Amino acid sequence: MFMQGNEACAEAAILAGCRYFAGYPITPATEIAETLARRMPEVGGVFIQMEDEIASITSVIGASWAGAKAMTATSGPGFSLMQEGIGLAAITETPCVIVDVQRVGPCQGFATLPMQGDVMQARWGSHGDSRSNIVLAPASPQEMFELTIEAFNLAERFRTPVIVLSDEIVAHMRERVTVPAIEDLKLENRKKPSVPPEQFSFHEFSACDISPMPTLGSGYKLNILGHLRTEKGRVNIPSQDVPRLALKFLSHLADKISAGEWEARKIKTFFAEDSRTMLISYGSTSRTVESAVKEARKEGMKIGCARLITLWPFPEDQLRAILEDVDNVVVVEMNLGQVVDKVKEVVRRSVKVTHVPKMGDLHTTEELLDCLKKVVA
Repeated sequence: MFMQGNEACAEAAILAGCRYFAGYPITPATEIAETLARRMPEVGGVFIQMEDEIASITSVIGASWAGAKAMTATSGPGFSLMQEGIGLAAITETPCVIVDVQRVGPCQGFATLPMQGDVMQARWGSHGDSRSNIVLAPASPQEMFELTIEAFNLAERFRTPVIVLSDEIVAHMRERVTVPAIEDLKLENRKKPSVPPEQFSFHEFSACDISPMPTLGSGYKLNILGHLRTEKGRVNIPSQDVPRLALKFLSHLADKISAGEWEARKIKTFFAEDSRTMLISYGSTSRTVESAVKEARKEGMKIGCARLITLWPFPEDQLRAILEDVDNVVVVEMNLGQVVDKVKEVVRRSVKVTHVPKMGDLHTTEELLDCLKKVVA
C-alpha cells in the first residue's frame, strides 16, 4: 500500500489489536487521530477526542485497565502535558502506546517542521526516577507500521508505556508499505490471572517477574493508584517501610525492561565491517546519512553508519561492539545533542566523537560529505 507515515501508524495499531484511542488534535500528529476516528468504529473500537492531552493519557490508562489495547498520539507541547500521566502508567504498570511526532520546539516552536528534540524527554520526562519507558525510533512509513505493532507487543509483554518517537518528516512522507496478512502477525497480549479473585496477589518485585493484569470489573480487588505499593498491592504503607520499598519497586520497574532480551533492541548497520569512521543516527536523519555513506564509499573513504532503532533503553553493549575498532564517530541529530553524550560513554577514550546538529530540516548529503572529509583528513 502507498501510505503516509501517520496513516501507517494508525493502520498498524488496528492490526495490533488497538481498540481504544484518545487524543487531541495537534500538528504534525493529527492524521493519526483522523484515520482512527474513521477506522475505529469499523472494527468495533472506540475513538474519543478529549479536551486536552492530560485527559487523553489518563483516559488511555483507564481503557487499558478495562481490558483494551489503548494508545494516544501527540507532538511536543502535548507530550509535555502527558508526562505526569506517563509516570502514572509506569508506576501502575499499565500497558499503553504513546506516539510522539516531534516538531521544532520548545513550547509552540514551529508546528510544521521536524526536530528530534524530545529524545531525553521520552526517557526522563516524568518526575521521579521512572526509567521503564521503551522508546522506538522509526525512519520510514514502513517502520512506522512495524514499530507500532512492536510497541503494542512490548507494552503488553512488560506492562509498561512504550513510546514511538517519530517526527514530522517520517509522519508526512508517503512510501510503499508492505502490510502482512493477519495470520502472519505475531501479537502479544498481557498475562491474565490464573487463579480466582480470592487467591490473587501481585508478584514479588524482581527483574523478570511481571504480575498478571486483571481487568477492572472482573471481580479482582485492585488499588490502581499513583502511589508506591507493596508486593501485595497495598498502598497504605508505613513511612518507615518507604525507603526499602521505593528502592525495590523502582528497581523492579527499570530492571524488568533492562534485564529482558527482546528482539526490538536492535541497531541497523550499513558498511560497518571495514569502516574506520562510523556515523550514528536515528529516525529520519538516517535517510541522508545512508546516502552520504554511499557517496563517501564511491570516493574511497572507509565509512559506515549505524542507526539506532531502540533509543531507550540505550543499546550500549550492541553499539560498543559495533564501534570497537573505529577511529572516528560522527553523531547526526536534529537537535543540539541528546544521543551524542550516550555515544561518548560507549566508545573508547581515544575515539574522536563529532556532533553534527541541525534543526527544522534534514542534513543534506553534501553537508554530511563535507563534514566527513574534515573528520577523516
